Amino acid sequence: MKLPQDFVVKYGQLLGDKSDDFFASFDQPSEKGFRINPLKDNPKKIQYSLKKPVEYTRTGYYGNVSGKSLEHQSGYVYSQDLSAMYVAENVTISADSKILDLCAAPGGKSTQVASLMNNNGLLVSNEINHSRAKILVENVERIGARNVIILNESPAKLENVFKGYFDQILVDAPCSGEGMFRKDNNATSYWSKDYPQQCALRQKEILASAYQMLAPGGSIVYSTCTFSPEEDEQIIAWLVEQYPTLQIQLVKKYQGMDAGQPGFANGNPNLSKTVRLWPHRFRGDGHFIAKLTNLTDEVETKKPKKKNKNKRQRQTKNLTDEQSKLWKEFARDLTSELRFNDRDLRCYGGHLYFYHHEWPDISQLKFMRPGLLLGEFKKKRFEPAYTLALALQPQEFAQTLSFSKTEWATYVHGDTVQIHNEVPNGWKLLLCDGKPFAFGKVVNKTVKNFFPKGLRFSQ
Repeated sequence: MKLPQDFVVKYGQLLGDKSDDFFASFDQPSEKGFRINPLKDNPKKIQYSLKKPVEYTRTGYYGNVSGKSLEHQSGYVYSQDLSAMYVAENVTISADSKILDLCAAPGGKSTQVASLMNNNGLLVSNEINHSRAKILVENVERIGARNVIILNESPAKLENVFKGYFDQILVDAPCSGEGMFRKDNNATSYWSKDYPQQCALRQKEILASAYQMLAPGGSIVYSTCTFSPEEDEQIIAWLVEQYPTLQIQLVKKYQGMDAGQPGFANGNPNLSKTVRLWPHRFRGDGHFIAKLTNLTDEVETKKPKKKNKNKRQRQTKNLTDEQSKLWKEFARDLTSELRFNDRDLRCYGGHLYFYHHEWPDISQLKFMRPGLLLGEFKKKRFEPAYTLALALQPQEFAQTLSFSKTEWATYVHGDTVQIHNEVPNGWKLLLCDGKPFAFGKVVNKTVKNFFPKGLRFSQ
């Protein structure tokens, strides 16, 4: 690979006699990895080999998965870089955790955190870029988590709603992307010697907002996919100087993982508690990980801005009597705990969501998914959502219909499926190999197709 000359000079000086191995690693292929999803029923029942577990994750394995496989489509597996897998493992999760993934797209770390939360507590996944937030929605919805809100906001705007709120905040910061050079050769085209410093300024702004939203005793997990000291050790050194209540925590190191370098910053010895993942030393791509805990017992007060009654707010309303009736008719086939109390249901523009009544008010914010999308009201009928199908276990919906792999392929292509047995008309949770993958509606031995058009597989 042809690397930028300024990059070669910089890391030649930083790494000295180790730089030859570092530069040579860019000509080696990236090793593949994937995670299984413990939110799913029998999550290890998949076609992919689980003989090579990744030692530093609870759900990671070495290997490659296809995006057009049943396991991927139904949310049983998620393809992820081996280095990135270790970031979310450092997020502390308890039964009632309130967690923020501040820069969440494309969703790898959010899906990992959500899968380990077991639908307890609350995960807020935020992405400021709208197009990337759409990708985040797709990835998070596929894993079937029921406790996630997906926002499309700037970190600064989140402060007004979530002051001192989160127990854990994950900041996988936008960075110069040097660790991705091997995976994406085009990443070298926008790199320059000044780019890391430009990224560092943005990272400081993001972390300043993150600190405002951190609860006493809470932790920030900071990560980048770059080697740049300006964005790694120097950022952490700045952070603890700026906010003395933050204390750097030791991140456990496994084989091939190296300590952060105090000499890359201000010499603070605690910087060695952070972790560097170099591609010539570790099987994944480049990464940096740090964890800091907030030792303060107080949260500064800040007067929130007045709420803006924007268009999104005006469209928000409780269910009408008709909508409530339609939902309850459909929900009779759900197990009792999934029928949801009316106070946990919200309707936005005809779309019905589960939104726990104890979750914070997000009406001031731009959201992509205010909770779990249950379905949509259409002309005196309720149409269940694809996302609800992926959030269900087979035993949680009374009306199921099993498909063969061939019938599954036909359905996810967007076609109807003919059935030969006598099956009552109505909504069915479709299963393939025991895995829920969509809803379908049986009408006179034909399963009408409701697979989302934007997700359909081409031949």
